[in-house]
Amino acid sequence: MPYEFLEGRPFWVVYLSLLGIVFARAQATYWLGRGLGAGVHRSRLGQRIGPRLEHAENLINRYGPPAVTLSFLTIGIQTAVNLTSGAMRMRFVRYLIAMFVGCLAWAAIYSLGGMAVLAAWWGLFLHSPWAATAAAAAVIAAVVGVKTWRKRRSAAALKEALAAPVADRKRATSPTLAVDREADV
Repeated sequence: MPYEFLEGRPFWVVYLSLLGIVFARAQATYWLGRGLGAGVHRSRLGQRIGPRLEHAENLINRYGPPAVTLSFLTIGIQTAVNLTSGAMRMRFVRYLIAMFVGCLAWAAIYSLGGMAVLAAWWGLFLHSPWAATAAAAAVIAAVVGVKTWRKRRSAAALKEALAAPVADRKRATSPTLAVDREADV
């Protein structure tokens, strides 16, 4: 982890620190883009391409928030996406919500060692692409297998619950039987 000052600290301190760092960085980049965008809009170039610039702004306002959130899961384009969001005047509330979700994910990835796993996989890939592909396929197969197993287990539990005798289910849920039981006590 490049943040040595956080080594040995409790998880919540690391997570909140990283969340604050990425939040401040993303906001600074967005507002820098906002300032650059204001300059472009007032320039001759902005006046010349006015309708196309407006169209681009509308597209970014409409489809940009998922791109902002997903940019936090990448390496290298996060800054460009945040800068572009500001320059193209993405509505701040939409940007803020998308950015905050991305910040939460980014802080979790970094504080839980996700980058170490990615670096290890990349090292394996550089050594042997076939082994790295096999490792990724094994992880994907394990995730799919666990999800399938859990789905089948819950389906079996539901089937078992539905297979219980109808009289037992009625007795357990009948309001008149509950009143009769209270009267017997």
